[in-house]
Amino acid sequence: MSASPNPPLRWDLFCRVVDNFGDIGVCWRLAADLAGRGHSVRLWVDDPSALAWLAPGGAKGVEVIHWTADTPALAPGDVVIEAFGCDPPDAFVAKMAATTPAPVWVNLEYLSAESYVERSHRLPSPQHGGPGKGLTKWFFYPGFTTATGGLLREPGLEAVQARFDPAAWLAHQGIEPRPGERLVSLFCYAGAPLASLVERLGEAPTLLLATPGHATEGLSRVAAPAAVRVQSLPWLSQADYDRLLWSCTLNLVRGEDSFVRAQWAGVPFVWHIYPQHDGVHAAKLEAFLQRHLGAAPPELAEDIAAWMRAWNGLRDELPPLPDMQAWAAHASHWRDALRAQPDLTARLLAFVAEKR
Repeated sequence: MSASPNPPLRWDLFCRVVDNFGDIGVCWRLAADLAGRGHSVRLWVDDPSALAWLAPGGAKGVEVIHWTADTPALAPGDVVIEAFGCDPPDAFVAKMAATTPAPVWVNLEYLSAESYVERSHRLPSPQHGGPGKGLTKWFFYPGFTTATGGLLREPGLEAVQARFDPAAWLAHQGIEPRPGERLVSLFCYAGAPLASLVERLGEAPTLLLATPGHATEGLSRVAAPAAVRVQSLPWLSQADYDRLLWSCTLNLVRGEDSFVRAQWAGVPFVWHIYPQHDGVHAAKLEAFLQRHLGAAPPELAEDIAAWMRAWNGLRDELPPLPDMQAWAAHASHWRDALRAQPDLTARLLAFVAEKR
């Protein structure tokens, strides 16, 4: 366990599993990271079933509470985090208001590169009525700059990755790439242009590793060219999914958790942003592309942006893949720039210390 520069605190972290396991993925990483730094965490989750494969060994210092309408309102800890505005139960909030000193109450928001994040990060929301009357809820926004809450990155991740042996891990998973075959991982939402994907990947020998769900189901309906072999994967724990990303030369990821982990992998990635009917996901993608590609060579930036737009249905068809060597260099430089910033948990601990 890592020594914590902050006194050990008791954390209550509330999470609702909306769909696709993204919310529970982020919340579990945060809970485990806090516990790894010496804190105790109660993770309240309305559907903990995904933890059976996502975190099969659990984590020392993390207690999982199945959050239902009948779950007793326990005495709150020192810090209460509601992930993505999921609203803790009124009875629990009332106990927060009756506690002296009151817990630090944080609303952990979704990750975005949009400009409003820097303006909204750390803003207070005084509670003037209801069970939490008299309390203040604070907004905490993950992001890509020092003016935001940063990105989840546990201490020692870089060292663990440096010691990683991809060949041994792949063999243990029953993944056997042929000589000269590149590895590509696929994690996507429904509607991804999979027929165009395998056509483009067929321009070079490729072993396409498909995660369960939309990726595997969608590929089962697509005829892959001779140069593309498809292998379906089982559900992987978060630790093994990280290793999958480290082992591949290109990662297609989705949502928030895998999106962040692809950036720590330091290899080319394509982001499938969560599609929204009102089209706001297009603006979110453009905001990220502008920040992510700002320091890239112009031609490479244009090629990567074209690929991500097409993958998200914002242009007609997938263009040829960008130059992979130049793309890999950019992905590594981007990761190094992010590593130079404090991680989300460190910033959250500093924020809580300030507000207590």
